[in-house]
Amino acid sequence: MRTKMLALLVVVPVMFVLGYRWLAPPVPPASQVFINANVLTMDSDNAIAQAVAVQGGRIVAVGTRTEVEPYVTSDTVVHDLEGRTLMPGFIDAHGHFPASGMSVFGVDLNSPPIGETTSIGQLLAQVRMAARDTPEGDWIFGYGYDDTLLAEQRHPTRDELDQVTTAHPIALWHTSGHILVANSAALALVGFDKTTANPDGGVIAKDPVTGELTGLLEETARLPVLEMAMDISPLQFLQMVEQASDFYVAHGVTTAQSGGVDKTMLQGMWLAQKLGITPLRLELWPHYDSLGKALLDGTVDAADYNSPTLHLGAVKITADGSIQGYTGYLTVPYHLPFHGDKRYRGYPTISRHELTEIVTRFHRAGFQLAIHGNGDASIDDIIHAFSEAQRVSPKADPRLILVHAQMAREDQLASMHTLGITPSFFSVHTFYWGDRHRDIFMGPERAGNMSPARSALDEGLRISVHLDTPVVPMEPLMAAWSTVNRLTSSGKRIGPHQRISAMEALRAITIDAAWQIFREDEVGSIEPGKLADLVVLDGDPLESPDTIRNIKVQKTLIGGVTVFHKRAG
Repeated sequence: MRTKMLALLVVVPVMFVLGYRWLAPPVPPASQVFINANVLTMDSDNAIAQAVAVQGGRIVAVGTRTEVEPYVTSDTVVHDLEGRTLMPGFIDAHGHFPASGMSVFGVDLNSPPIGETTSIGQLLAQVRMAARDTPEGDWIFGYGYDDTLLAEQRHPTRDELDQVTTAHPIALWHTSGHILVANSAALALVGFDKTTANPDGGVIAKDPVTGELTGLLEETARLPVLEMAMDISPLQFLQMVEQASDFYVAHGVTTAQSGGVDKTMLQGMWLAQKLGITPLRLELWPHYDSLGKALLDGTVDAADYNSPTLHLGAVKITADGSIQGYTGYLTVPYHLPFHGDKRYRGYPTISRHELTEIVTRFHRAGFQLAIHGNGDASIDDIIHAFSEAQRVSPKADPRLILVHAQMAREDQLASMHTLGITPSFFSVHTFYWGDRHRDIFMGPERAGNMSPARSALDEGLRISVHLDTPVVPMEPLMAAWSTVNRLTSSGKRIGPHQRISAMEALRAITIDAAWQIFREDEVGSIEPGKLADLVVLDGDPLESPDTIRNIKVQKTLIGGVTVFHKRAG
């Protein structure tokens, strides 16, 4: 989004000055109380209360109705919840806000249960339709396709995309986010041809017979195409933020996270927030090789952007790829061989040596780190790198976030506990990809231990669970349900020994997610003194753990301001 987004930095400040009066942020009621509620506080005792009092943007009392009565005056707004559940607002522990709004400029190619694309023919028809409505020379961008859910069980090819159009560059982004397919026009724009060597940490796929490009680009090889394809206009960016925000607050999210931002994205989201386009609290993770560098050398000062509603947090590093993309880095080969190679184990995007240098440099400078690692070999590298960093510059409470930690082994969980690493599990993999992890990627035993939440908690680790949106929709209660039930989309139980309780899962999307990002004193639980980020549910998640995902959000408040209210009927 870099080139066109730069225009946003020129145009929007002018808009901001001209529109300041009517863009002033909404103010919460001076006093409001919630009574007759089932309050799941998520405090250290997991206490359940009946009433909450809020003054301005903060909680002032939690307890029985009698205990909050002193805070009620003639001007107090009284919310009678009639037995409904009140919880802390949900915290997006890892995602890529505002990318769930990509339908503003892209074609949704997701397969069921998310979308409707079931074959390459159908996928190509959707791309062809987009080409008819797109000016010649402009990019056609599609997202969310999954080769393992298409009837042909393969990726589309460059030749197939060329048959749709040669007048437009085309980029189709895989559901994992780690793979992309491009047509000839797109490949030419980034200078890729049959003589182009693979970049470090990536693969430019070539036909084994002819040597011609197939159009498939893995990991770092996809980045040049992705950057050009997503160079959207300022208006499209603002529309994307607005659309994503609407979906997030409708599902109870009060803090959204964007993992791996650069300076332009930071400035764009800062301005979008100032313009009132998003009410969400934003937790932004600088990419180590762009904004992270600028923070490290002092050319960007986090204090210029940090506020109660925006926080520059952990520096993001990606150490490997995706299991379902065959780019996750494993110690034991994939269950079904990749292209017939029985020894194939995936690969790291950063070598162990380089990863150790990067981690040590940022850790020494005092930055929190968040490192993506799916395969257990990648997790070995991360543990090694952080062990060295702690040896050189020990910190008592570092809270390195190991993002996904999908194939973490028992011994690795023990090492995490020793080193101060905290895992954030992408637990809905058990639903969306569980059957294929069992049958294709990992085999029954390893698949049964994917996202090992129970083992992690038993080890004494504090965990969160996330959705990696836009990989899957931003539905926090679905994340909790998956962690509790571990059912696949076909209804099979996968790794029942890794199930956790409903209360543990709810903590993983509230207070424990807040703790991971050092925000537990402000958000994540309903306690006096904390920000009034709240969500009202139409059911009790503790009452029926089997149906948590069916519970609907009725109201979402951020800092005491109602940002979503479901209409009756």
